[in-house]
Amino acid sequence: MTSASEDRWRDLRPDPENDTPLYLQLARKLGSAIHENRWNAGEALPSERVLSEALGVSRITSRKAIALLVEQGLIRRTQGAGSFITPRYEDPLSRLSSFSEMLRRRGFTPSSKWLSREISPANRDEVIQLGLSPAAAVTRLRRLRLADGIVMAVENSTFPAAVIPDPQAIGDSLYSYLESRGLTIVRALQHFRAVNASEEIAQQMSIAPNEALLLITRVGYTADQRAIELTDTYCRNDYYDFVAELRK
Repeated sequence: MTSASEDRWRDLRPDPENDTPLYLQLARKLGSAIHENRWNAGEALPSERVLSEALGVSRITSRKAIALLVEQGLIRRTQGAGSFITPRYEDPLSRLSSFSEMLRRRGFTPSSKWLSREISPANRDEVIQLGLSPAAAVTRLRRLRLADGIVMAVENSTFPAAVIPDPQAIGDSLYSYLESRGLTIVRALQHFRAVNASEEIAQQMSIAPNEALLLITRVGYTADQRAIELTDTYCRNDYYDFVAELRK
């Protein structure tokens, strides 16, 4: 490690006078540093030997701390390559912004891969949620949402066809497209629940079938309080953190 890197790791040195086991102290300090973005997503960790020497702890302590963070999803191990900081995305629940905007704020490079874009008759749930007539048509959009090339979510969005009459005209940012049409979403209601990944979604995310996911159902409103967006987003639970600040 370089001198600057050594200094950074020494800041995590456990306190031998503390009753808390050294490996837990190290895991908590490193976990906090990862959540505070003092380590970059995808950054490689030094070997157990180098880490132990920098922190003045045993290799067993380093190994147990790293194993705990791997279990928590903060660090990933790659066979033959070492250990790396897992890319994570923290979404403050009180702020309304697009997926791309939020990822850029976190230092990730956002991208999307379209799975399908089509116009078809609205189903019963879409008619109710978007306040449509039973015979209305809707634009359905399915895409993968990626950060630094890693699939973080599968997104299914529905809009009244009058809002998006030509799905192929949407560029990299759906919200930018809506703003260009004078249809800015200024408010949204989101509902969260845990689900298990279907075989199709698991394959798209490169995860195991039935793995736990976070499903976010979002209804977006324009300034005139018209609901124009109904989106289901299936999020990988090992990459997403949602943060809510509560005040008394």
